[in-house]
Amino acid sequence: MTITMGLGTFGDITRGADGELLSDGQVLRDLVEQGEAADDAGVDFIGVGEHHRADFAVSSPEVVLAAIAARTRRIRVGSAVTVLSSDDPVRVYQRFATLHGLSGGRAEAILGRGSFTESFPLFGQDLKDYDLLFEEKLDLFVELLRNERVTWEGRTRAPLRDQGVWPRHEGEMPVWIGVGGSPDSVVRAVRHDLPMMLAIIGGDPARFAPFVDLYHRAVDKIGRQARPLGVHSHGFVAETDEAAKEAIWPHYSAMMDRIGRERGWSPMKREGFEAEVAHGSLYVGSAETVARRIAGTVRTLGLGRFDMKYSHGTLSHAAMMDTIRRYGEQVVPMVRDMLSDSPARAMGG
Repeated sequence: MTITMGLGTFGDITRGADGELLSDGQVLRDLVEQGEAADDAGVDFIGVGEHHRADFAVSSPEVVLAAIAARTRRIRVGSAVTVLSSDDPVRVYQRFATLHGLSGGRAEAILGRGSFTESFPLFGQDLKDYDLLFEEKLDLFVELLRNERVTWEGRTRAPLRDQGVWPRHEGEMPVWIGVGGSPDSVVRAVRHDLPMMLAIIGGDPARFAPFVDLYHRAVDKIGRQARPLGVHSHGFVAETDEAAKEAIWPHYSAMMDRIGRERGWSPMKREGFEAEVAHGSLYVGSAETVARRIAGTVRTLGLGRFDMKYSHGTLSHAAMMDTIRRYGEQVVPMVRDMLSDSPARAMGG
């Protein structure tokens, strides 16, 4: 069984050795160094998320990814995710086609609606059009991806009439749909014939099996070939299980509590964190522990891709560099070995 193993980050604002928050610029420079480390460690993909708020430094993933691509040799570079709803599909396509050309064909995009909404008022979009914006803009993006000249009309932007858009991407440029748990999003991925990336940030990964089953049933109904399925979840690798948990806990809990205050969540308790590490969607521990849990998720959901988000709030650059190396040099080979003689769970109906 073949599995692609990636890493992801949102460019979280971290603290330096003096305990002070680093500047946005320093976080961005550190992120490029992290991309280099991932390439050196043998990781297949690095994804950079898009946000428009003070706790994350990356608002333009393609620019950061271009810097990483210029200093790496083989690693694929992409978004995690691009907030298509509040952007213009033509510009998004042009930026990724440019990145694809500069990187020698290593670019890919994960398109989604995002888990935060700050970009909507920032770019003059009305949240009441949340669903319509994504549906129409995704439809246009797919047209641009697959056709050199496009005729398109909708309610959310000006129409195009036999319009060419340049530069064109060379060869295949993978584009995924990021799915947070909506059946409509699953069906949308099938309708557009795109692979699906499940963002699983909590709970037993097996609870997403119905979405995978739905994907395969929809593929069968339409008569298409199934595309790869992926999962994007949080994780951290250290020398031992206890060292990993102690290193990440204060940063992860502070991050989740900060977001939770905005969304009305209860503060995170240590027992909840421990439960997520043991049975949920936090892949935290030694290389062997993390590899075993990833391999279990891959088998359960029949995945072709697993991306681990390695940044967690103010977790230091040094700690992230260490986990990147452990993930690439130890976890990835272990996962592949564990899966080499183990067939994926048969999904579908």
